Amino acid sequence: MRTIPSQTMPAFDAELAGGGSWHIAEEKPERLALLVFYGGLHCAGCAAYLAGLERLLPELERRGIPTLALSCDPREHAERAKRDWGLVNLRVAYGVDPEDARKAGLYLSEERAAGASGAEETRVYCEPGVLAVDAEGNLYAAWVQSTPHARPPLVEILAALDDALARGLPPPRGSA
Repeated sequence: MRTIPSQTMPAFDAELAGGGSWHIAEEKPERLALLVFYGGLHCAGCAAYLAGLERLLPELERRGIPTLALSCDPREHAERAKRDWGLVNLRVAYGVDPEDARKAGLYLSEERAAGASGAEETRVYCEPGVLAVDAEGNLYAAWVQSTPHARPPLVEILAALDDALARGLPPPRGSA
């Protein structure tokens, strides 16, 4: 069952690239937090999208919207993405449980590749999604893709958030 707007988000826990951990239950935004899920280090589109998010961080911070990028990637991939993609200020979380991502409404895909031992391994990762979560930990709005292509422009998401904030966060839509 997927989370619909106004329902409580799954109890996400993840580690942060650069050290520390993140728990959705401890993310206490004033009004909204923005969780940006990305496929992982293998995704070139993710690199460009998160670089755009890095540039937009000051605007989100000015509005009091804490922002986090999350993936199912292992630590070494998240550390490399943060470094190679120039994500200086964006918090990058890794190790998201794919089942929590699925419960939150994200789509999952599989990648088959040679592992460190040389044996073929299957890795599950989430497709892109942007979730706005309210101060109580409930889903407020979602922009979710089943493919790494045609992501919603971040400036349009910011405009949608501005509209919702200006109207005092009216009840979320999409829960009928």
